[in-house]
Amino acid sequence: MTHDHDLVLRPTEAQRAAALAPPPGRTGGDLVVETLRGLGATTVFGIPGQHALALFDAVGRSDLRLVGLQIENNAGFAADGYGRITGEAAPLLLSTGPGALTSLAALQEAAAASAPVLAISSQVPAAGLGGGRHGHLHELRDQAASFRGVVKSVHEARTASQIPSVIAAAWESALSAPHGPVYVEIPADVLSAETVLPQVTAVDASPHELAPRPELTALAAHWLENASRPVIVAGGGVVRADAAGKLRQLAERISAPVVTTFGGKGAFPWTHPLSLQSWLEDRHLTDFLEDADVLLVVGSGLGELSSNYHTLFPAGRVIQIEADLGKLESNHPALGIHADARLALQALLETVDERQDPYAPARVRMVLDEIAARLAGQDLTLEQELLASIRSALPPRSPSFWDMTVLGYWAWSAFDPRHPNTMHSAQGAGGLGYAYPAALGAAVAEPGTPVLAVSGDGGAMYGIAELATARRHDLDVTWLIVDDGGYGILREYMTDAYGRATGTELDRPDFTALAAAFGVPAATTTPDTLAADLKDALAAPGPSVLVLNATPKMFAPTHL
Repeated sequence: MTHDHDLVLRPTEAQRAAALAPPPGRTGGDLVVETLRGLGATTVFGIPGQHALALFDAVGRSDLRLVGLQIENNAGFAADGYGRITGEAAPLLLSTGPGALTSLAALQEAAAASAPVLAISSQVPAAGLGGGRHGHLHELRDQAASFRGVVKSVHEARTASQIPSVIAAAWESALSAPHGPVYVEIPADVLSAETVLPQVTAVDASPHELAPRPELTALAAHWLENASRPVIVAGGGVVRADAAGKLRQLAERISAPVVTTFGGKGAFPWTHPLSLQSWLEDRHLTDFLEDADVLLVVGSGLGELSSNYHTLFPAGRVIQIEADLGKLESNHPALGIHADARLALQALLETVDERQDPYAPARVRMVLDEIAARLAGQDLTLEQELLASIRSALPPRSPSFWDMTVLGYWAWSAFDPRHPNTMHSAQGAGGLGYAYPAALGAAVAEPGTPVLAVSGDGGAMYGIAELATARRHDLDVTWLIVDDGGYGILREYMTDAYGRATGTELDRPDFTALAAAFGVPAATTTPDTLAADLKDALAAPGPSVLVLNATPKMFAPTHL
């Protein structure tokens, strides 16, 4: 009898020949590159450093595309943007110590947003490992420890033979639900040493499927089909799982209104009769969610931003579908279903009976009208017109990336992304400087598609060096910089809380002149001309910058 585990893949004649006569001069760096190519990678991001030179040399001798940036944190954001758009693991190449550590903020955002990034860093020579103080350049007592609390998994190769298996395991981890960043480190001497190992020709790193338990989906289906007022909260897990179509099918079958979280933008059509859009920071919507007798939460942990700053207290039953085990019931008691959103929604579609509610669209319209009435009393015409101008100028399928700026906060609630996986922000970890480098990564992923980045003047200063990257690679990214003279959102928060703002005002450059110095076309715009100017900039090939001098303000909070 032959069992599946007895089957062994036999090498082809070509593989046998390659194994017996590997090209001369190959190093550990070549093993990294060959493994990445075997896994399907075509593009890598990063910045060379002394310990990683052998790795970059191997990249230079390969057909991998290297997108070099100016700062490691921005390289991490670019890999994040690439990973979100493609759904592929984006390799990020780093050097020991300061280079690796500078990427941590970007990897934190990738972890919060479940973006698949494969960080590969050099390490001090193998003899220097173990926590001793040997005085190697860039030495840390335990470099991997700096990443363990940030990334999904940590992987260490200490010999050349370990490299292919370690990278394959990391790749598999990054792409298994929930997606996320992973970290690999390899000593510098292992990367640079010549190897007699044959070329890597076959790598298996298929991600694990995370299917729901049938008894859980059976009970969830029973609750939903018998509910009086079901409501669905769709989070980023729906987008990452490419499950927007199944979400719509389920919502329509059970006549359930749907609200998308800020990370789940685009998971449900904005203008659908059952769409509550994304007004999670409005008390009218919070009350509507609390009134649901069954609340189905898909791909969200109902964290701070998704619960109106933890003021949401569901009165009915909660069903939570979540691939991240640590988020199940982390904020509310629920029927927790540990599963990939796509597989769980498919299981519900196969089980749940149709439920009709002709009054559901009217209830949705009533909530949206209440929200609109609240906003109408706050003199927010400028802010709403700016978002409308951006939406009218941006092609429907073009990705947009938003920094932690007043207009970005508005976009979380009020911007119609038109399609799934087209609106992205740093709302997961909340760091500044995300939008522009992430947009560059998206432009690498989708050449020929115009991409928009929106930053404030404060956030723009984090990424200004990457104008050189945009010009070098001729990337189709238009950068809209809203210049309000400081950290606008922090100015508002601090003034409201303490009566004055401290440390929020900035001395900023002439952004148009600075962009021109990098050879990037730049111009100023106004609220009245923004739509036309932005449309022209997006239509022109290559990078461009638009500077809008304006001071938008936030709508009044409802959670205080």
